[in-house]
Amino acid sequence: MNGVQELNRTIIGCRKCPRLVRWREAVAKEPPRRYRGERYWARPLLGFGDPDARLLIVGLAPAAHGGNRTGRMFTGDRSGDWLYGALHVAGFANQPESVHREDGLKLTDCYITAAVRCAPPANKPAAIEFTRCRPYLIQELKLLKNIRVVIALGKIAFDFFPPAHQKNGERVPRPRPRFGHGAFVVLPNGVTLISSYHPSQQNTFTGKLTRPMFQAVFEHATRILR
Repeated sequence: MNGVQELNRTIIGCRKCPRLVRWREAVAKEPPRRYRGERYWARPLLGFGDPDARLLIVGLAPAAHGGNRTGRMFTGDRSGDWLYGALHVAGFANQPESVHREDGLKLTDCYITAAVRCAPPANKPAAIEFTRCRPYLIQELKLLKNIRVVIALGKIAFDFFPPAHQKNGERVPRPRPRFGHGAFVVLPNGVTLISSYHPSQQNTFTGKLTRPMFQAVFEHATRILR
């Protein structure tokens, strides 16, 4: 068993955050009508993708009826439609849709993770929940040895990454990088950190994030990797 598999075994059994455990299981027992009859995953989500990836994507946390239902990062909700659509266009995904963990989706040269692995109430993890979950990202960074570009989806994920990067023995620029859609910084170890608005409905429905804006972030990542 390799290191990523061992880490995933630990993550899937995690019950460190009582509030999140209660919530992820409660929503599975009383789903909205459109999902009644489906068997929810209702456990922490594992990282997903290519363990030899050079591109790492960091999200916030699973959606209650998205990843918490389907069992895969950014799967089964509209944020995932945007993300995997962009990854497909950029050549990192073999298909533009992600509806369930057994739908045949595969990523090449890309790995997806999150700051918090369990669906939180109101999509807002508590500070202690970020702290408890951070060691999993730190360990992933140790295991994913080829990462050259990191795309942080949303300000919270962008702010979450540098401390994990630093805990992994790397240096972080001072002052800390500032969030802004499309902004980027080359970290001292040569990894490029790019920030993007999160493809949440709050951003996409209002036009704060458009598809060309989102696709441009992945085009930037592709140029760096070339």
